[in-house]
Amino acid sequence: MPGFMAAVVQVSSKLFDTPATLNVFEAKLAEAKALGVDLAVFPEAFIGGYPKGIDFGVRIGMRSAEGREQFAAYVDGAISRISPEMDRICNAVKEAGLNVVVGIIEKAGGTLYCSSVTIGRDGTVLSWHRKLM
Repeated sequence: MPGFMAAVVQVSSKLFDTPATLNVFEAKLAEAKALGVDLAVFPEAFIGGYPKGIDFGVRIGMRSAEGREQFAAYVDGAISRISPEMDRICNAVKEAGLNVVVGIIEKAGGTLYCSSVTIGRDGTVLSWHRKLM
């Protein structure tokens, strides 16, 4: 019976810096490929970044200028389902030749979602699950 290797990739994203996070994603995929991994699972909100501890300057009845800037960076770090960033993610998975689950901050229709995306070893999106943020 052939073996199956799964890897939980414990790495932080580069908060609100999607290009830098995609570089980390590609490097970790290459490491997983070298180890013979069949399935690599990345953290929730890995692409886009999880704003843990950031309240975006919101208080009852007000929002700070700094908070608005932070929220704008959060939105800018999110990606769309159909985008160059998503193409890059799928191509990286295909090149690595393994199955991947990755958390993405997705922007669609003026809303942000914390999405979990499953991508097959051929780079095809197999499932997309949204959680409203």
